[in-house]
Amino acid sequence: MLFNSYSFIFLFLPITLSVFFLTARIGREAAITWLVLASLFFYGWWNSIYLILIMISMFVNFYIGNVISSNYKENKIKKSKIYLLLGLFFNLGILAYYKYAGFIVYNINAFSADQISITEIVLPLAISFFTFQQVAYLVDASRGIAQEYRFSHYALFVTFFPQLIAGPIVHHKEMLPQFMQSETLKPQFENIAIGLTIFFIGLCKKVVFADGAAQYSSPIFEAASTGSTLTFLEAWGGVLAYTMQLYFDFSGYSDMAIGAARLFGIRLPLNFFSPYKSTSIIEFWRRWHITLSRFLRDYLYFSMGGNRRGKLRRYVNLFTTMLLGGLWHGAGWTFVVWGALHGFYLVVNHAWHRFRDVSGVSGSRCPKISKFVAWLVTFLSVVIGWVFFRASDFDSAIAILKGMAGINGLAIPNGILARLGEAGVWLQGIGVGTSLGGGSTLILTYLWIMVLLFVTLVLPNTQQIMSKFSPVLSEYKSDPIYSISIGRNFEMILLWRPTVMWSMIIAMIATLGVLALTSVSEFLYFQF
Repeated sequence: MLFNSYSFIFLFLPITLSVFFLTARIGREAAITWLVLASLFFYGWWNSIYLILIMISMFVNFYIGNVISSNYKENKIKKSKIYLLLGLFFNLGILAYYKYAGFIVYNINAFSADQISITEIVLPLAISFFTFQQVAYLVDASRGIAQEYRFSHYALFVTFFPQLIAGPIVHHKEMLPQFMQSETLKPQFENIAIGLTIFFIGLCKKVVFADGAAQYSSPIFEAASTGSTLTFLEAWGGVLAYTMQLYFDFSGYSDMAIGAARLFGIRLPLNFFSPYKSTSIIEFWRRWHITLSRFLRDYLYFSMGGNRRGKLRRYVNLFTTMLLGGLWHGAGWTFVVWGALHGFYLVVNHAWHRFRDVSGVSGSRCPKISKFVAWLVTFLSVVIGWVFFRASDFDSAIAILKGMAGINGLAIPNGILARLGEAGVWLQGIGVGTSLGGGSTLILTYLWIMVLLFVTLVLPNTQQIMSKFSPVLSEYKSDPIYSISIGRNFEMILLWRPTVMWSMIIAMIATLGVLALTSVSEFLYFQF
């Protein structure tokens, strides 16, 4: 079931919420059991057969987690680690089979005379997310940080529907204590108001902004996959449109997940905070998919030694972590290249910081120019990475990059050149080519990009708008560089409050979002 569907908005969510508070009058366990059943129904809506997989996964991990916790309490550290390894093998084995078996067989066949056949494997929804979440639980159990005695509570931790499909990746210690609070079992006007506000802002981001940008990005990537030659403006238009599509798709999902959880009185961890305002790749990964970055840092990078074994080993660990992070997103060489690119970016970024600290090189005499250059380099690096992230194969990615580099030339539609008059003649004189048709599409593409860039870089994000009401578990402390500045009127105009004016604004946003649900489109992160 999708957040951006009539069945979720008008049936599943209100029914689940109402019955949760009704069963809470019977007792906490009744409410938790209902929420687990509802979440399993939500998951099974896509394909009920995979309910068996997630249930087996939960039972096995719950059992192993309890054994690990018992051995940890009895100071049987070695035995605890053995069970941890068994748990890791079980979880990563399931993930490897469903997500990477086809990719592995394809590559074996490509380099071998023997051709191995394998039946088509359909990737279960959210397998990467609920697997990583349970891996984190097992590791935390081996450290004495997490323990769960009731299976229903553990099942709720894994399946709670707002964060089940595409994150955020949560920790047991973050979620279960909230459900244990008596306030959670009673409907709170503030939670309902805050939750609906954030949810409908996210819905509008998805169905208006993200899906709106998709109509300009998808044709370009499809054209590249069929071997079409892309010119400079076409390639950049398609890639920038996808850059905006992915941003608002994931930002919209994150908002809707946070909003839906808040209706139940639950605060989810922050997972997205204006990443395109970043002035470095290091900062970008502190803002984009924050809980995945946290997982990779805490359970992979630190496990490999982090920065404790010398500078060279630190860079190797950084690169390896991002390489595996890329592979986590998808079983394909394009994702491997994307991860490797970001690993390289991070190594360069950290090396630059190290060089600057050792050499004493100071920043520019014009801090604003320096920040703009840093932002531009970061943004363009991220955009280039998205080409591999989105392209259907390596050849398509290279074709798009060639267009972006101007190798295929610069062409402007005849209709636009004719309206430019003398300027159009001059452009042709310096070698700018012409193309038949497509003028209105090109103009709309770049107008849409400019509007979305303005929203992305200038306006405050959802968490900032709702900042007076602590919408998430953890706040992002750093101030973005391109926030709107309107002086004393900022709080009066942009900060949300439970007022009539804001009620009318959110009602209009909700109406716009619902009316835009002409067709249901999956969130991009659902495929991971």
